[in-house]
Amino acid sequence: MKILKTTLFILFATISWANAQGEYTLHVEGFDWGPAVNKVTLPFEKQVSTAQAAEFTIFAHRKNAQGEIPQDQSYGKREVTIAYISDEKGNRLASGNHITLVLSVGPMLTIGSPIQYMRINNQGRNIWIDYQLTIIHNKSNLIWQKEAKRIMPQLDLFNLQGQFKYNDQLTMSYASFEPKNKTGKSPLIIWLHGGGEGGFDPTIPLIGNKAVNYASIEIQSIFEGAYVLSPQCPGAWMHNSKMETTGGRENDIYNEGLMALIKNYVQTNPGIDPNRIYVGGCSNGGYMALKLILNQPDYFAASYISALAYQSQYITDQAIQSIKNVPIWFVHSKDDSVTVAEKTVVPVYNRLKAAGAKNVYFTFYDHVNDITSFYGGEGFRYNGHWSWIYLHENKCRTDYDGSLVKVGGRPVNIMEWLSLQKLNPRK
Repeated sequence: MKILKTTLFILFATISWANAQGEYTLHVEGFDWGPAVNKVTLPFEKQVSTAQAAEFTIFAHRKNAQGEIPQDQSYGKREVTIAYISDEKGNRLASGNHITLVLSVGPMLTIGSPIQYMRINNQGRNIWIDYQLTIIHNKSNLIWQKEAKRIMPQLDLFNLQGQFKYNDQLTMSYASFEPKNKTGKSPLIIWLHGGGEGGFDPTIPLIGNKAVNYASIEIQSIFEGAYVLSPQCPGAWMHNSKMETTGGRENDIYNEGLMALIKNYVQTNPGIDPNRIYVGGCSNGGYMALKLILNQPDYFAASYISALAYQSQYITDQAIQSIKNVPIWFVHSKDDSVTVAEKTVVPVYNRLKAAGAKNVYFTFYDHVNDITSFYGGEGFRYNGHWSWIYLHENKCRTDYDGSLVKVGGRPVNIMEWLSLQKLNPRK
């Protein structure tokens, strides 16, 4: 394997020195495990009538100035699965002067990812990296080696320019989505990212673990149109004043500013129904979602939380009583070694039920498996911490005892349940 990687590196470097002509367009899509470059569109000077995947060879080069990427993840060959004639945006045509190549992607094919998880300033983060392709048309010896454009249709649905300043001390970026063809007031879905998606680039929380899906046709249709708000923490939601991680032991430094951001967004978007504001998150974001509910239990209509990082021991019985009437649906995996269920979600759920909570549910998976069946189905296991995969794809349907969650006698999934939650009318 080491010899193969070295050979690929030498070949890539040799091609780089060649008089390569031609620019390409990258296509990036978010998948359950994260984003991947799944297509590339190539321009030709003349009209083409056929496109054959076997005629192309592609090498990828991943690098980043902020840190070193392991060599076995830096250089590699990309597999072309399908080739077709297209326009410059990758739309299929009967004839034209572009060819789009569909590339093999998967949770274990790191060479296909345009982001990398790295330690920066002593904090783990997902960041965009320099992703370069060298594409060779074996039949004509044409070479494309420079990115001209990047197409990311899922992110194009969002306004990525949001910024909010709180007390001249804290600035947060955020992404937002406004539903089209809405009638009357629409609900607001708030998503709070995990610890690896902090910073000042709101594309990372959206596509790092497929939170873009809340703007998808499938989920939007359930709500008949919903606003989506994805705030980004500059650091990590669980940081205390010493920038150390707290699991609820002491106060974090972000919840006040975040709540101000949410209220400002609601105020400046009068199309939002204030009685249907839903807050959810994963890991660090799951902690923060619960924190906001504990602080203001009458503000949110419901919550959806994956891989809860808030430790039960730091929540008082009085606090449990104060939120027992807030509809909450927890999602977790039994093999999560990062947010251990026995310290977080299991006791929190049990305490809420013991306090008399009637509209609180908990889907507890044995493992986080491939839900597409493309990569092994139940035979493939993701990191046990990644239970948000089930959440983003709206797969959760069962309560802690394995029974189906029902509303009005009808089984519902988590987004259907969420869409039905509403506060008593308020101004």
